[in-house]
Amino acid sequence: MNDTKSKQLFERAKKHIPGGVNSPVRAFGSVGLTPRFIKSANGAYITDEDDNTYIDYVCSWGPGILGHAHPLVIEKVKEAAEQGLTYGAPTEKEIILSELIYECMPSVEVSRLVCSGTEAVMSAIRVARGFTGRDKIIKFKGCYHGHSDGLLVKAGSAALTTAVPDSSGVPADYTKNTLIALYNDKKSVQELFEKYREEIAAVIVEPVAANMGVVLPQDNFLQFLRDITKTYGALLIFDEVITGFRLGLGGAQEYYDVKPDITTLGKIVGGGMPVGAYGGRKEIMDMVSPVGSVYQAGTLSGNPIATAAGIETLRILMSDRDIYRRLEEKTMKLCQAVKNAAGNNVSVNRVSSLMSIFFTDRQVNDYDSAVSSDTKRYAKYFAYLLENGIYVAPSQFEAMFISDAHSDEDIEKTCRVLEEAVERK
Repeated sequence: MNDTKSKQLFERAKKHIPGGVNSPVRAFGSVGLTPRFIKSANGAYITDEDDNTYIDYVCSWGPGILGHAHPLVIEKVKEAAEQGLTYGAPTEKEIILSELIYECMPSVEVSRLVCSGTEAVMSAIRVARGFTGRDKIIKFKGCYHGHSDGLLVKAGSAALTTAVPDSSGVPADYTKNTLIALYNDKKSVQELFEKYREEIAAVIVEPVAANMGVVLPQDNFLQFLRDITKTYGALLIFDEVITGFRLGLGGAQEYYDVKPDITTLGKIVGGGMPVGAYGGRKEIMDMVSPVGSVYQAGTLSGNPIATAAGIETLRILMSDRDIYRRLEEKTMKLCQAVKNAAGNNVSVNRVSSLMSIFFTDRQVNDYDSAVSSDTKRYAKYFAYLLENGIYVAPSQFEAMFISDAHSDEDIEKTCRVLEEAVERK
């Protein structure tokens, strides 16, 4: 495929944008290629500046569950834009969206709209600390919760009691209260609670880890987190920025029947627009200003364009309950095609319409098994898919997202290309 314009744009972008991209995951660095600059998207397809069209399985990193430019959503966005882009004042749409979130996720009795998943998580942790009067939090190695200073850490010492900043510019003092446990490892969590029993404000977890590739919770791990946080008086935060409304209307908490104290949500709440939300029990959320003492604000929070898109997206999902069956069937076909072609040479993880292909012969159930993947082989696989009109994440450690806009023909073509790609050495 011709990528002349994308290469030209990338060189131009590098002069005024760090690394030529406005988010590192777009850089294509780990696959050794030039990022494709996209000019349009519709349904299951994206088209780049060289007029190459791809079947898209990135879906704007998850929120495109209906596909791109859904006509009903676009109509509502246009109507809202004609009434003004932003007011910095309350609107009825904010109320409607919060009511819809509660209807889908009853644990989110009260919610606050923000502008990103990072902002939602940062605020949720502040509320948890304010509510409990404690400072420390537990996060899991390999789980990503946005780029706020206190969460940019991976592993601590062998005893799992300290954390080292994972980014320059983050003072160690910002992460000293972040404790690191191992995903799907109950013992690592238990040991931290035994050592810091009255200091831990909250445990934050991606209920399905999706930022080291898709890694599913095992052995009632989520219920264990629910039980141990209650035992020690800490809060349980589910980061459902990726799983919210994708595993089902009620997200991972409905799928696994585990109710958190606080939930964070991302762009799918705004139909793909820049938006996020955090919320939980009323007594917890009453800590948030202007009612309570935990300060958090945002001039563009709940802006009328994002809320219009979010309301219509959630209404479509709520009115067509069969959508999740269709998504699951499509995703299962893709997974089976890979398994048939590659056998035990790859590991495939799937839940609902999320999936990952790991180039390792190990079963992937935590960070260490995920990073055993052959990233050079993934780069070759990625290049083959791209050359054959399939757009997936330019990283081994990201999810593949399926949308309702993917047709049977799209899935069949993708199955063929996936089979060819995983068979190549």
